[in-house]
Amino acid sequence: MYLAEHRPEHLDALHGWLERERPVALGECGLDFFVEGLDADVQRMYFVRQLELARTFDLPVILHARRAVDEVIATIRRIGGLRGVVHSFSGSEEQARQLWKLGFLIGLGGPITYERAHRLRALVATMPLEFLLLETDAPDQPLATRRGERNEPAWLGEVLATVATLRGEDPQAIAQATTHNACRLFGLP
Repeated sequence: MYLAEHRPEHLDALHGWLERERPVALGECGLDFFVEGLDADVQRMYFVRQLELARTFDLPVILHARRAVDEVIATIRRIGGLRGVVHSFSGSEEQARQLWKLGFLIGLGGPITYERAHRLRALVATMPLEFLLLETDAPDQPLATRRGERNEPAWLGEVLATVATLRGEDPQAIAQATTHNACRLFGLP
């Protein structure tokens, strides 16, 4: 979204920042072929370098893949040695399976609460729980019950309740599993 503000030398600065600060992940980075006017080749250049940095520092990546899931999958396959999460996943079940095989988790938030999100709701109902992360993407992507409002992290419980209902499982069990997934991915205690 801020492609015009970035310069190639920012990647060198990012390398130094990663060395100094030792974060738990790199991102959000990725590809967005939905927003008009964003140069796809420039996006690709930054994305590949960011993935290479994640691999160099052995960091998970938080990925953005808007109308670009297949290309994101192909790129992480080509770079290799990566793990992470595709946040606000909106792809198909087959794309999700490809990501799981590559060691990536699927992040789901507000959109799962909309009854018209048939594909996402079918995916979450049957997907292996060890590949699921819950998110809000606050302040964006408000929940169905909060249309037009600023999204807040405090509403994650509503995402959890929707996922539990769709899976026919206890919300506490889903919360424990997805918390474990986040801790495992990001190396948290």
